[in-house]
Amino acid sequence: MASQDKPSGQMLWGGRFTGGLDPLMVQYNESIYFDKALYKQDILGSIAFARANAKSGIISQDEFVKIEAGLREVEKEWAAGTFKIVPGVDEDIHTANERRLGELIGKDVAGKLHTGRSRNEQIATDMRMWLRDEMRRIEAHLVAFLRVVVRRAEQEIDYVMPGYTHLQRAQPIRWSHWMLSHGFAFASDLDRLREVIRRVNRSPLGCGALAGNPFGIDRDMMAEELGFDGLLWNSMGGVGDRDFVAEFLQWGAMLMQHVSRWAEDLIIYSSAEFGFVRLADAYSTGSSLMPQKKNPDSLELLRGKSGRAFGHMAGFMMTQKGLPTTYNKDLQESLEPMLDHAKTVSDSIQIAEGVLATLATRPDRMKAALDPFMLATDVADYLVRKGVPFRETHHISGRCVALSEQTGVPMNELSYEQLKGIDARFEEDIAESFDYEKSVEMRAARGGTSKSSVLEQIKVMKAMLG
Repeated sequence: MASQDKPSGQMLWGGRFTGGLDPLMVQYNESIYFDKALYKQDILGSIAFARANAKSGIISQDEFVKIEAGLREVEKEWAAGTFKIVPGVDEDIHTANERRLGELIGKDVAGKLHTGRSRNEQIATDMRMWLRDEMRRIEAHLVAFLRVVVRRAEQEIDYVMPGYTHLQRAQPIRWSHWMLSHGFAFASDLDRLREVIRRVNRSPLGCGALAGNPFGIDRDMMAEELGFDGLLWNSMGGVGDRDFVAEFLQWGAMLMQHVSRWAEDLIIYSSAEFGFVRLADAYSTGSSLMPQKKNPDSLELLRGKSGRAFGHMAGFMMTQKGLPTTYNKDLQESLEPMLDHAKTVSDSIQIAEGVLATLATRPDRMKAALDPFMLATDVADYLVRKGVPFRETHHISGRCVALSEQTGVPMNELSYEQLKGIDARFEEDIAESFDYEKSVEMRAARGGTSKSSVLEQIKVMKAMLG
């Protein structure tokens, strides 16, 4: 049964309704307890809208001055934590701010603020402004993280370690090459983020509920005041579009996938079996039972939160599926995922930066993990340079591996006579191929793991950071 305790007439939209709302429906409908995060954007948007209405003569200049002064006071209350939300009345951040404005400057003047404006355009404006600013902060965090990648890649370029495919030792690589392999994935994320910011930063203010503004409001003036790069050109699309949220969630889900894979590598490399790296105490925890344990909780949390980020994206895209044109209340479900996604991604990048900045590397353990079998391709390449077709050299090198396994003699310790017995085209200079440093230096084509190539990659990445 509907309650009569909270008459809908107290709501901004209540004039057409005579009955009250079910108390649970009031709570179910409210968004004030999470969209209050947009208080500043809502106030700045309202000031810009009032200024534009003053320009077009809908309100007087004196009324605008009172509205702006009142809204600045409301902003101070939010910033100081003294703003009092009225349950059941302050349905969302828009109604809360307008209700408080009326208490401060009088309802007659405050009631003119909303002239020609809909909450549909208002929330879309607030969200775009908030997300734009948050994405710029995330951009700064990502650049800072990548600068750590670049710095360590420069400083630790001489460390050689096993490179893996299928988690099996494959070929020698530089530790810096491994760092940059992830770094370029994150640099691509940075490029995509900058593209998304550009699409987010367009103004829907002045679109009305769906059909546009009837008072000739200057949308360009408002967009410029609020820091938008341009306008959304269709009023129906302007109020009903949440693709900018979906695209941000998609972007963050991909970034967190990259973070997760990076974290997984470091979890493996920090294990006792590998021991290539050691996490700082600030990013590790111990066991409640086993005193010897040092757990990589920071990396495990990064890996785990990738699932949370993907859930934000998948859940909201399902919410949008099949919605009819323009605004529907379902779109309220865009805000909480956006807020949580931004915090999850921002915090994760900062944690990743801290982990990498404080990580201790153990080049001795990296070197000890190198295996002569990892030079089997170098043996094949040696014969290629003697004019033997690669398909044949691959088979010959495989026979060398088999002989090593059968005799228990490491491949680099097989005698010249043993190698000559496999193929007569081996010469004594084959011994030079069993050199890990030479192996990495031979991969000197662009993108390879030689020192010159890695230094070029570092130069490219620095340019990408801007």
